[in-house]
Parts: sequence; C-alpha cells; structure tokens
Amino acid sequence: MVKTLLSHVKEYKAASILTPIFMIFEVIMEMIIPLMMASIIDDGINKGDIAHVYIVGGIMVVFAVLGLLAGLGGGVFAAKASTGFAKNLRKAMYDNIQTFSFSNIDKFSTAGLVTRLTTDVTNIQNSYQMILRMAMRAPATLIIALVLSFTRSVRIASIYLVAVIILGTILAFIIKKTMNYFGQVFKKYDALNESVQENVSAIRVVKAYTREEYEIDKFQTASNNIYKMFVKAESLIATNAPLMMFTVYVCILLISWIGAHMVVSSTLSTGNLVALLAYCMNILMSLMMLSMIFVMITLSIASGERIAEVLNEKADIVNPDNPETNVKDGSIEFKNVYFRYNSTSEEPVLKNINLKIKSGETVGIIGGTGSAKTSLVNLISRLYDVVPEDGIDKNKDGAVKVGGVDVRDYDLKTLRDEVSVVLQKNVLFSGSILDNLRWGNRNATEEECVNACKLACADEFIETFPDKYNTHIEQGGNNVSGGQKQRLCIARALLKKPKILILDDSTSAVDTATDAKIRKAFREEIPNTTKIIIAQRVSSVMDADKIVVMEDGEINGVGTHEELLESNEIYREVYESQTKGDADFDEIGGEC
Repeated sequence: MVKTLLSHVKEYKAASILTPIFMIFEVIMEMIIPLMMASIIDDGINKGDIAHVYIVGGIMVVFAVLGLLAGLGGGVFAAKASTGFAKNLRKAMYDNIQTFSFSNIDKFSTAGLVTRLTTDVTNIQNSYQMILRMAMRAPATLIIALVLSFTRSVRIASIYLVAVIILGTILAFIIKKTMNYFGQVFKKYDALNESVQENVSAIRVVKAYTREEYEIDKFQTASNNIYKMFVKAESLIATNAPLMMFTVYVCILLISWIGAHMVVSSTLSTGNLVALLAYCMNILMSLMMLSMIFVMITLSIASGERIAEVLNEKADIVNPDNPETNVKDGSIEFKNVYFRYNSTSEEPVLKNINLKIKSGETVGIIGGTGSAKTSLVNLISRLYDVVPEDGIDKNKDGAVKVGGVDVRDYDLKTLRDEVSVVLQKNVLFSGSILDNLRWGNRNATEEECVNACKLACADEFIETFPDKYNTHIEQGGNNVSGGQKQRLCIARALLKKPKILILDDSTSAVDTATDAKIRKAFREEIPNTTKIIIAQRVSSVMDADKIVVMEDGEINGVGTHEELLESNEIYREVYESQTKGDADFDEIGGEC
C-alpha cells in the first residue's frame, strides 16, 4: 500500500525532502536556546557580566529568527507537497477508473468511489503533511532534548526516560484500540454517501411517494453510525491529553524538587536547572505530538488501503498486442458463447449462444426481464468479455466476432467507435443539446447534428424550444421527457456513423407512431448499418429481418415475425397478448 501511494508523489519529491530538512533545522535552533539560557544565568546574571547577557541574548534572537524562518519554510513546502500528493492521487484514481470495464466497476459501489476520491484522499493529505512536519520534528526534538539533558544531569534526565517509557506504553494501547474503530468508520461513510446519492438522484420519486421522512431517517441512521464510531475513537484519544499533562506536571515537580536540592548542594547550576525544565517540556510535548501523529496515521491507514484498492485494480479488458484497427463491416457472429458476471457464479447468464447476423441486417431481440438480452449485446462492443463454458478452462472459451474478427483482437477505441450503443438507461449531461449530441462525434457540424436528430425524430421537439439546439439540458436531462431523452440519445449514437447500431429498449418511452417513424428512417437512411433492436413491444421488431427470442439466457427461437408466429410458442403468446391490449411482456404465463 505505502509503495503504491508514494509512487504518486512524483514532481513533489523535492518539497517532500525539503520539509523534514527545514523541520530538523528548526528543532536544532530550538534545542540550542535552552543552553544559551543556562549560559546567560550562570555566566552572565550570576557573575554580573551584563555584556555576556547582551551577546548571548543577541545570538539567541538570531537563532530564534532562523528557527522561525525554518518553520515557515517547512510549513510552505509541506503544504505544497501534501496538496500536490492529494491532487496526484485523485487524478490517478480517476484516470484508472476511466479504464475500468463494467466488471471492474461492479466491484465498487458508486458511493464508495466518491468517498475514496474525497474523504479518503483528504485523510491521506492531512497525514502526509503531518508526517513530513511533525513526524520529523517530534522524534528529533525527543532525541536531541534527551541527549542534551543527559549531558546536563544524568539523574534528572532519567526522570524523562521513565516518563517516555510510561507514556509510550499508554500511547500504544490507545492506538491499538482506535485503529479498529477508524477502520469501520469508512464503511459507514460509504453508507452515508450512498444515502445522499440515492436521495438526490431520485428526489422526484421521493417526493412523488412522499417518502421524505423515510429518507431523512435513513440519512440520520447513517450519520449516527459515523457519530458513534467517532465518539468511541475520540473518547480514547481524549484520554491522551490529560495523561500527557499529568505526566508533564509530575516531571516538573520532580525536577524542581530534586533540582532544587542539587542546586543547594552545588551539584547543579541554576542555569542548567532552567535548561532541564525547558527540555522537560520539549520532550513531553514531542510525545504528545507523536501521539497525534500515530492517531492520524491510524486514521489514514484505512483510507490508504481503500485508495490502493482502486489504484491497484487493473482493467480486465485491455487492448491486445498489435490490435486490429479496421472493422471491415457490421457482420456479427456469436460462437459457443457463455458469460458470467462473476467467475464464482454457479450458473452462467448466457449459455451456448450461437447466432449469425449479416452486415446491414435489422435484428430484433425480445424476451422477458432477466432473459439476458442486454448481457448479449454488451458483448458486441466488449463492455464485458466472453468467459469459458466452465468459467475456468480457456480451451472452452467461445467468441464474439464483428466483421469476421474476434472482438478481443480489436483496438477498443476502434471497435467502440464502430459499435454504437444506446443503453437501456439513457444519460444526458449538463450543457446544450449540441454539446450532448457531440458526445457521439466531437467534430460534428450543426448540420450533421440536425440530420441525426431528424433520423431519431428528435428535431420535431427541438425546434419547438426557444433556443432550439442551444437549449440547456440540466444534469441527467431532467428538463426533458423520457421519450425526448431517448430520441436525443439515439441521435447522439447515430452521429458516430457506426457500422453497428444497438438500441437497448431505447424507444420504450416513445409512442408507437414515433417508434415506427424512427424504424422507417433507419431502413431508408442507414441501410448498410447493422441494427439490433431490443424491445418489449412486438410492434418494434416485427418488421426486422430476423427476430431472436431469449429465455433464461438461451436463444429460444430465431426467425421472421411470420415464422415465429407459426413455430415459437413464447413469441406467439407475447404477440397475442399485446394485440389484445395487454402490452406487459412479463405478465405472460401468469401474474407477477
């Protein structure tokens, strides 16, 4: 974990090295000052040498200023190093997430990734800054002060040593207890972020069902769980300060008592006693700083592990060596295809899929919820990869071919540019309509955007807007209807001018007349593009060149509308139920 994280310090290595150097220099300046105080008392005040007081006092001022400047320099470089380190971690995680396949993303929750990019990185940033400054300053202060104390008086310095051992034992106990609590806190943060994310993204549903109180209670529960964990951890940490201060005062009393007797017996000078008292405060305060450092490090260990999980996650779908960069045509072949979302699953989602689609054909796919229609088409653009029949033996691996070439042999960008997918869940981004359309082709002219919208029957409602194609789309497309959103997403996909166009239930929110117009436009305007239409309505696929009926992850039947009416019982039941006015596919065979 540490190696993974530190590899992202990169251009901030110089600042990271300079910070502890400045901090150690500051400590040296501070440790010299008590010695000079002793000299002023013993050699100046006690002997009545005012010139010595002025000279040594002036040197003390110089050392104090140098220490101040070193501290300021250390602070500046620490801030630069820690914020730069946090910036690099966020960028590295975000960049790596962009390479993830769907199966990689499935391993993390959205809320968990948000927590890692925000709270976890902030914890690492704070810890890194504290390590660079205090983790160098505190041990240096402790060691130098102890050494100088022993040079003044072994007897009194032994008091410090005993105090260090006692406080170190207490500190180890506190750290061990708090580490477990802090490790659990971040799971609670994920639950909190998930509650917020769900509520904000589905706020219309929440209000429609008047579930505000339920959502408030859910958030309150998640927030209280974090509160309880932090209270337990902070309660233990809170015992640290009074124990430290108690030890400090006991040491001061012992030093004052023993030191006074030694001064009276002339075995210790007054100046050295003052210096030892100063070193007492330095030693015990450095221990207190060390305790806070360990607490912060304890808190950041859990964050570091979660960040490292994202950084170390390797995309399982990558470009092959010498990838194919040309898709010849839109032909598709599924050959002995099996697929599992999870390698540990007993039953595959797709089983023994064998299907050939010619370039330019229109293919309809119909089936009940859970019949693996979306899983099937996700393999075409290699959003997921085919898996072996038994999940283990690569020799039993099937294949999906596009243009006669296995999709695993293509350059990913090349393949996905030629296979345009309108996903089941339509997503628009904040910006103008043109901005959203150009996700399909960033260099598309306004004229090309208009033509694509005409094909998708989106132009008819866009022209009714006052700003037409410059109309602002709110985040998630909340200011357009479901049907309008679907048509904009179809137009966006068409701008890629793909060889294969996949519509995953992408006309479910438009009326049947508009659906028919879209399909007619596809037949006439893009006849050479292979079109795969997943639908619940038979009317959306009945004029396709072939229709694939899916059931439980297998192909139940393939044929034209007329052929399937004669030979396929499932298709016939769906058609008859829908022509009678009951259009819910999932109700065939019984009530839900």
